[in-house]
Amino acid sequence: MSTAPGQSRTTAIRVTPRAGVVISLAAFVGLVAFCWPFVVAPGKFGSAYAPPFIFGALLVLVLCVVISEIAEGGINSKALAMLGVLSAVNAAIRPLGAGTAGIETVFFILVLAGRVYGPGFGFTLGCTSLFASALITGGVGPWMPYQMFGCAFVGMLAGLLPRATGRREVLMLAVYGSLSGYLFGFLLNLSFWPFSLDPNSSIAYLPGLPFTEQWQRYIAFDLATSLGWDTGRAVTNFVCITLAGPAVLTVFRRAARKARFQAPIRFVPRRTSAGSETITDR
Repeated sequence: MSTAPGQSRTTAIRVTPRAGVVISLAAFVGLVAFCWPFVVAPGKFGSAYAPPFIFGALLVLVLCVVISEIAEGGINSKALAMLGVLSAVNAAIRPLGAGTAGIETVFFILVLAGRVYGPGFGFTLGCTSLFASALITGGVGPWMPYQMFGCAFVGMLAGLLPRATGRREVLMLAVYGSLSGYLFGFLLNLSFWPFSLDPNSSIAYLPGLPFTEQWQRYIAFDLATSLGWDTGRAVTNFVCITLAGPAVLTVFRRAARKARFQAPIRFVPRRTSAGSETITDR
C-alpha cells in the first residue's frame, strides 16, 4: 500500500502546549508508579494504597487532557466519537485473546490509531480501552491502573514515531508493536514483583539493596518468568499489524479525511428568499 506523504498522520487530538504539559505529567506519574520499588520499600509511605491512588490520579490526568483540549479547540465532538468507538471496539475484541499464552488482541488497533490520530489520542485511547474492557470482563483490580498506564504509553509512543509511508511504515509499526509487547510486560511485572518476597531467591525483590543489584534482580525475574509470555504478545502484535495494518490504516485515514477533525469553522451570511440574512457555518 502506498500512501501520500501528506497522509501519513492526521492529528485528531492536537497536542497543544497545555495538553503537552498534562500528558508529560501523566507520563511522569506513570513512571513513578512503575519504578517506585527501586527507591521505596513495600510498607513505607502507604505503598499498600498505591494502586487506588495511582488510579485516581490517572483518571484526573486523563480528564485534564480531554478538558484542556476541548477548551483550546484541540478535540471536537467527532474526535470524541472516534475515541468512544475505538475504545468500545478494543474492549470488545480484548476477550478474544485475554492474554492467553501471551496473545493480546488489543494492541494492534491501539498502535495504528496512535499512529494515525496522534500521541494525545493514543494516550487517551490506551486508558479508556483498558478501563472499558475491565468493566465489561470484571477485570477491575489493583492491576488495572498499571494496565491503563502501560497501554497509554504504547499508544502515545506510536503517535511519536517518525514519518514513513507504504510498506516501510507498516514494517516500522509492526516492529514497534512487537517491541511494545515486551515493554508492556516489562512494566506490568513491576506492579507485583515487589510483593513476591522470597529472601532465598536470587531474583526476588529484596528491600534495602542498592539500585544496581535491585535492577539486576528484576531483569533476571522478567527474563525467567515473563519472556515467553511477552514473546507471544510481541508475535501477535507483529502478525496482526503486518496483515491488517495496511487496511486499517486506510480506514482510519479515510475516516479522518471525512471527519475533517481540524477543519476550521467559518460563519458566513446567507440570504433567504425573504431578503433577510442568516448565519450558517462551513
